[in-house]
Amino acid sequence: MKNEIIALIPMIRRFAYSLTGNHHDADDLLQNTIERILTKGVPEDVELTKWMFRVCRNLWIDEYRSRQVRQAATQSPELHEQAVQGEQEQTQKLRVREVNQAMSVLPTDQRSILSLVAIQGMSYKEVSETLSIPIGTVMSRLARARSSLSQCLPFQGVES
Repeated sequence: MKNEIIALIPMIRRFAYSLTGNHHDADDLLQNTIERILTKGVPEDVELTKWMFRVCRNLWIDEYRSRQVRQAATQSPELHEQAVQGEQEQTQKLRVREVNQAMSVLPTDQRSILSLVAIQGMSYKEVSETLSIPIGTVMSRLARARSSLSQCLPFQGVES
């Protein structure tokens, strides 16, 4: 199981970052997820990958509810890296920041589903199984998340 967990760390780290919007918080969430998996174990009838995503999401929801200060985390200085050379790099960083800010406005359920589909590349069925929700719910939350993002992002229609 140790080797499986090690192999899953990059995916869970990306997922944690998509939820928190902050590298430091994402690393803390990743560490808490791994700690929870190692201390509580994994049910026998559950795939480790799906279980880790579920544990990570649930830990984030718990943290989010206890703090109730999500906006402050997205504005932290850690996200505002030093200026880089080249106009393309500047534009790309600005777009990432805008997407992170737009995603931070989304409800947690929509943000986690969008992250699993768009960033992790999971199918709707895999997301449905991972989060234990109907596939129709996945599709509707994803559609609402995409619609909200398209309204929030100023660079719609701009080619990359």
